[in-house]
Amino acid sequence: MAARKRKKTSADESGDNTPEKKPLQPPWKAGQSGNPRGRPKGSRNKISEAFLADLYEDWEGNGVEVIRQVREERPADYLKVVASVLPKDLNVNVNPLDMMTDEQLRNYVSSLVREARAFGLDVDGGSPANLH
Repeated sequence: MAARKRKKTSADESGDNTPEKKPLQPPWKAGQSGNPRGRPKGSRNKISEAFLADLYEDWEGNGVEVIRQVREERPADYLKVVASVLPKDLNVNVNPLDMMTDEQLRNYVSSLVREARAFGLDVDGGSPANLH
């Protein structure tokens, strides 16, 4: 039997007998998807939809009673659930002007104008009056 010739590598010169390994590369080009057609429509959702339908059915029959039972028997778990359904970032903007009628707004602006004039400010479109 004839001996097979093998390619000379840098390992041969260094005395290391392990062959060089090239890094693995995907068979597609950079920027291309390995799955161009994507996931088949509905494939992942089937089990989710079935689970949610079963959960909803159970909730319809037992939800209110379970909430009451957990609240009474395991208040710490009840509070965890309540906290988990609240928004993470609660932004409450309360503007008292939103609650005022147009007449109340006019009266408020008039009082601000009177106060500004009492401090010597020109509120009729000019620049502030000298305050020395």
